Amino acid sequence: MTAPIASQEHRSQRNRAIWTAATAAMLVALVGGVMTDIGPWYQSLRKPDWQPPDWLFGPAWTLIFTLAAIAGVKSWLRAPTQSDRDWIIILFAANGFLNVLWSLLFFRLKRPDWALIETGFLWLSVIVLIFALARYSKTAAWLLVPYAAWVTFASILNWKIVELNPDKIAAALALI
Repeated sequence: MTAPIASQEHRSQRNRAIWTAATAAMLVALVGGVMTDIGPWYQSLRKPDWQPPDWLFGPAWTLIFTLAAIAGVKSWLRAPTQSDRDWIIILFAANGFLNVLWSLLFFRLKRPDWALIETGFLWLSVIVLIFALARYSKTAAWLLVPYAAWVTFASILNWKIVELNPDKIAAALALI
């Protein structure tokens, strides 16, 4: 006996959502990782004593992107209309763009001051996602809370790096 058509369609839709979310999360992680250069410039920055070791950032972002992908799938599958699903994709795309933009500003352009300003937009995009996804799945919204916490922490760390390195900021401004 074969499964009902609706069940097959639902399974197919779920599988597409999972693959799309996983691919999008990996793409954002990959592009952000390519933008991240912890070479001589980064190593020369003064950092607070409480900064986690560099090796911890990769696993932290992997967990955050995994939770975000799961949240995206859960909410997308529960969204009642195509318009709602499109809106979820737009919000995640904007968030992914802002995530990569931070790495570009901080590491490639060597502008932690600009990256600090950008963290406000990144943080806001996570908060908007939490509230938007909560309409479809409370679990999805809660899965993004670690992301909001991590961006909050990263913003404070970014601010402290700007504060500890006024000479690097002045040197970057001189290049403009």
